Parts: sequence; C-alpha cells; structure tokens
Amino acid sequence: MTDLSPIDIEIIRNALVAAAEDMNVTIWRTARSTVVRETLDYSTAIFDADGRNVAQSARIAIHLNSMATCLEGIIAGPIPLDEWHEGDVIVTNDPYSGGQHLPDILTFKPVYFRGRRIAITGTLTHHTDVGGGAPGSYDAKAREIYQEGLRIPPCKVVEAGRANRALLGVLYANTREPEKVRGDFEAQLASLDIGAAGVLRVAERFGPDRLEAATDRILDRSEAAMRAAIAGIPDGTYRFEDFVDDDGITKEPRLIAAEVRIDGETAEVDLSASGPQAAGPVNCTLNMSKSAVYCAFMCAAGVEVPANSGAYRPVEIAAREGTICNALPPAPVANRMATAHRIVTTVLGALGRAAPERISAAYYGVSYVYALGLKGRSGRPEVYFDIEVGGWGAHPDADGANALSACLHNLANTPIEMVESLYPLTVTEYGLAPGSGGQGRRRGGLGLRREFRLDADEGMFSTNYERFRVPPYGLHGGGSGAPGRSVLTRGEERIELGSKVSNLPVRRGDRILLQTSGGGGHGAPEDRDTRDIARDRRLGY
Repeated sequence: MTDLSPIDIEIIRNALVAAAEDMNVTIWRTARSTVVRETLDYSTAIFDADGRNVAQSARIAIHLNSMATCLEGIIAGPIPLDEWHEGDVIVTNDPYSGGQHLPDILTFKPVYFRGRRIAITGTLTHHTDVGGGAPGSYDAKAREIYQEGLRIPPCKVVEAGRANRALLGVLYANTREPEKVRGDFEAQLASLDIGAAGVLRVAERFGPDRLEAATDRILDRSEAAMRAAIAGIPDGTYRFEDFVDDDGITKEPRLIAAEVRIDGETAEVDLSASGPQAAGPVNCTLNMSKSAVYCAFMCAAGVEVPANSGAYRPVEIAAREGTICNALPPAPVANRMATAHRIVTTVLGALGRAAPERISAAYYGVSYVYALGLKGRSGRPEVYFDIEVGGWGAHPDADGANALSACLHNLANTPIEMVESLYPLTVTEYGLAPGSGGQGRRRGGLGLRREFRLDADEGMFSTNYERFRVPPYGLHGGGSGAPGRSVLTRGEERIELGSKVSNLPVRRGDRILLQTSGGGGHGAPEDRDTRDIARDRRLGY
C-alpha cells in the first residue's frame, strides 16, 4: 500500500533529515581531532536504496553535493548493489572514484529491513593527516596525486559485520596522527549505525513500500522547486570569468570560465573554456566541479529548495577533459577547493548578469587551509591543522557578513583556548581586518586577521591559500574586496609569504599572520548612506 498524503511525505522527509542530523551529532560528540570536533569539517547523509541522496545534515555543501555522485559511481563500477550485503561498509577517498581529496574519507552502509535494502547511510570526514609530502596532507608543491597521501579505492572496510583489520592497519600506518585518525574513523562508523536506526524507525512506522514511494516524491518536489527557481531567471546565455591566483608550482593565474544557458526551467553550464589542468594541486575532478555548480544554483535560487539529488536534475554540467575543472589522473587535487570556490563565484557572476537583483558580489572564495607539523610531547609527529574564512560579498539589499563561512563550506572556528591547550602555540591576534571589505552602496564583509607564535623549538609550516593576487570582485560599480596576505615575523624581520607554502621551516618565537580577503562591494560607493558610513567608522570597520 503506497497511498501517501502530503502530511505523510513531510513527516517522512523530516524524519530522514533528523536521522542525518543524529549522525551529524554522533560524529561531533565522539570524534578526536579539532578539524572534526571544532572546525566541523565533515558531513552526513541518507540515501535511498538506489543511492540517491534524499536527506542530509546542515554540514558542508561541497561534500553533500558530491556524495551521491560518488555513490552512484561505486554502484555502477567496482561494487554493484548486488554485492552489497547486510553489515557491509564501503570506504573510499579516491578523487578519481568520485571522492574529494585524499584527507576526505567516505563511508557508506546499506540499511536492511526484514532482508530488504531500504536505504544507504553515508558519511564524509576530513581527517587530519593521511600521509603525503606535507603535514596535514596538503603539499602545495605536489605534482602527482601519489605525493598527496594514502589512496583508498572503493572497497569493503567492514564485510558482514567483520572489520577488515588489515586495511585499517594500512590506514593507521600511513598517517602522522594515527590515534586521531582512528578516533575520527570510528566516529564515522558509529554514525552510520545511528543513521540506519533512524531509517528503520521510519520503515517500522510506514512500511518499506511507503518509504520508497515517499523518497520518490521528496526528490520530485525538490526538482520542481529548482525548476521554478530557474524559470524565474530570464532565458539567455551568460558568460563570466574569474581566476585562481596560481597553482603553487607556477605563478600563472588559472582561468575559470563559465557559460550558463537558461532555457525555461532548465540550465546548462559549460566550463570547457577554463584553463588546462594545473601542474600543482588546485585541480578539480568533474564530480567536484559539478558540486560547485550545484552550490551556485542553490545560492541563486532565492527560495528554499530542499537539498537532495532531485534539486540537481534540472542543471546539466559539462567540462572538457584535461581542464582544471575536469582533471585527469594522476593530477594532484589536494587544494581542489581553490578552484571549486572559484567555480562558484564564476557561475554566480554569470547568473548576476541574468538576475542582478538576486546575486551578491564575490565572497572571499577560498578555504584558508594551513598546517603546522610538530614533534609532540611523546616524540611522535603532531599536526596543528586549521581553516579560516573571510568576508561575504555585498548583496543588493545588505552589506556582506564579516568573517563568516560561506557557500561551499560551513565551518566553525577553532577556539583560541582549544589551540593553546593542545599545541605549543600562543595566539597573539584574532579579529576583523579593518578596511578589507569592498566599497559600494552596500559594503563587502570584512576578512579576519589571525596570528600565532610558535612556542616549540621547531616546526614545518604549509599553506594552501588563495585570493592573494586576484581579489573578490564587486558588482555594479562596487569595489573589490582586499586581497589576503600572510606574514612571517622573525625577530625584527617581516617576510611576506606567498599563498601556497610547502614545508617552510619555522622556529621558536616565529609569528605567522594570516589576513583573509574581504568580500566585494555592490553598487556605487558614492551612493552609500552617510549613516552607514558613520556606523562603519564607529565600529572600526
């Protein structure tokens, strides 16, 4: 019996979202590393029996938009569904099998109700270190994926309830932080079971047939909402370009070009005019690029569209093979977020020409990732890993938000007290960067400044920054946001660092400053209300 009222569908949808959120809380409360527990760099989702994303937690957009595509690739390729069994868990981190980059490990678990597969639970967690040429597995000078860490093709890490100890041993032997990686991975596995329990409660109440019918309707509703949002954009072909500063190996800016074609309720996005794949690790696989495009359309929708696989159906995406948006192996991809963020700002720039009343100026558009390799108190390697954010672009109706996570990621800051209690560091500055927001009738959001001092004898510092050379653009007469910068202070000497640094030796007393970029402004600066100008000055903006 599959008769379902609209109330039944909404109850089931919310129950599945609640199950995904229960998974989210499980990881948060049981993980070991600060990158998971404090920065919240992980995601959880529920998929239907065929691998379509039907519900997800409020976590990382770039993860959630891509997990279903990864799962679909696993099902269509190395592990078809008839080889999935009760008690199995599939694992991968391979970017060329639908993954993100090597520190992001995905796990999937089928859920069975009285012998029938009714769903799949999934998690994606950023692990502190999975080996490779730099602490944190972000080697800005890597030229091949083989230099970036341990690569796990899709395989069963748990089979019929029995863990593959040999595979887990390989994982823990190839990280500088085995205890944290072990704790975070066990949190992932526990989360899968919590999600499965939530789905089973829905099946017990409504039955598997009605659950399956409801998931079809949930996906169809999201598709209809996205089609309506696209229909509100004037038909036409719109183009825009933006640039990645460099790839960490060469100094050449990397072109990101988008052609967006709106035709009624559908959209086609072609990234094929973007530059060739890079020597350094700023490349995106096609799955990553698709996820960035989906994020741009979700941002531009102007209405709430429930995020699941149905919302992506009206958007077709193409990118020529061998470009920075569709890199081929063995291209390195650790800093794929530099390009993924730029795809978002490029697609939004194109949509801004079609629907200027909907679109903000460019946000900071980079995950400011840095890692410091240290020798811990036990003599073993230790990694301080952190990610910072910047200012949002101004909207036609409002100033940009200051120093707040935007678009592809949804990160929290690691508290100073936590950093100083765990690592031999002292945070010497943390606050907004005055004057970093782009000028305009609406002001861009401010970036931030964060500086720490090394209190250990020595360390190795690596960064994967961006927006040091090509700042976030303003729209309709608004100014660009201020570019980012990084400074090493050693005694009386101040050394300007580039955006991408690999294994820079640092020593006791060195101070390292990161200033992140502000967002672009919107509208002519001379049109800004004098009361808003006075308020900016009063607040020190």
